[in-house]
Amino acid sequence: MARVTLDTLRKEFDRGTIVAVDDIDLEIEDGEFVTVVGPSGCGKTTTLRMVAGLEEPTSGAVRFDDEDVTEVHAKERPVAMVFQNYALYPHKTVMGNMEFGLKMSTDMTPDERRERVTEMAEMMGIEDLLDDKPDELSGGQKQRVALGRAIAREPEVFLFDEPLSNLDAKLRTEMRAEIQKLQKEFGVTAMYVTHDQEEAMTMGDRLAILNDGELQQVGKPTEVYENPVNEFVAGFIGSPSMNFIDVAVETDGSSATIRDDDAGLAFDLSDEYVAGHELENAPYTLGIRPENIRIVENPTGDETLTSTVEVVEPIGSDNYVHLAINEDFLARSPPDVLPEPGDEVGVAFDEADIHLFDAETGEDVFLTDEEIAAAVA
Repeated sequence: MARVTLDTLRKEFDRGTIVAVDDIDLEIEDGEFVTVVGPSGCGKTTTLRMVAGLEEPTSGAVRFDDEDVTEVHAKERPVAMVFQNYALYPHKTVMGNMEFGLKMSTDMTPDERRERVTEMAEMMGIEDLLDDKPDELSGGQKQRVALGRAIAREPEVFLFDEPLSNLDAKLRTEMRAEIQKLQKEFGVTAMYVTHDQEEAMTMGDRLAILNDGELQQVGKPTEVYENPVNEFVAGFIGSPSMNFIDVAVETDGSSATIRDDDAGLAFDLSDEYVAGHELENAPYTLGIRPENIRIVENPTGDETLTSTVEVVEPIGSDNYVHLAINEDFLARSPPDVLPEPGDEVGVAFDEADIHLFDAETGEDVFLTDEEIAAAVA
């Protein structure tokens, strides 16, 4: 298998007026599964296509192990790509689709190709569909054909471009597990592009988060979730999203209070906590995840603040409680905490669960410069 290295990879369009990918540095270890996630238009698919050889970088390099493949044609690269729209030939049977890549890129005999395809079809559970054409298949069956076609080539690198976005929720969950199992079984290096942060969190050994063509953070899912380097990552990773409040910090260097008069927030940080972080008398953005908020249905006045319940969404395992703080402030509470819209409730959280982001740069001020640099290395 191969280690994939992206070295200051850049892609411009319209004579440099549009920068789709902005000098990305990323290394994917041999056999590692890395998910590339970000909003639409962030450059994740363009990055994947440059790794595949379908797009030519404006500058920078793509390397497989120590070999620079930037100028190598797509068909000569040891990669297999699974697309969002399956990319199956409608006039060919499943057998024809799955053996086409082998026919074009190997010197296998027809019998050898059919034997390989049959083996892959059995592994994917579609051996009874080999004589069918794509318009006779369901979405899940088409995706299995696309996966089987990719695996049949025995690539060194798997590339996935939002392959599950056309499937229903239940089938997506099944196929997520299927893809992970196959990747681990074959030990193939994998790069998986998605806009679904839940999919990215559950599938990847590591996440690479992009925004506006720039790499924001790279790390294990739990690391990124617990220690986002900036406000964008904090808001993008996690479901439901992190809550944000514009606050002011008042500090004398040894003690500090976080305030937001509009929300009625006056949160004192412990002296030990203040001593461990450099805070200034300045505006910040406070971040707190919905699952770290406690709702008190009969507030006593000891809570962090109080608010009015706007909407309650029971989802079975939890209740989503929308509060009249900012435009949308959400608490994720246990199923037995079920206030009514219009109720006044207490809102409490612990200092260990809060994040403070610089109002200008968006960086998490609780992280050191070294920690921030390491998160994008």
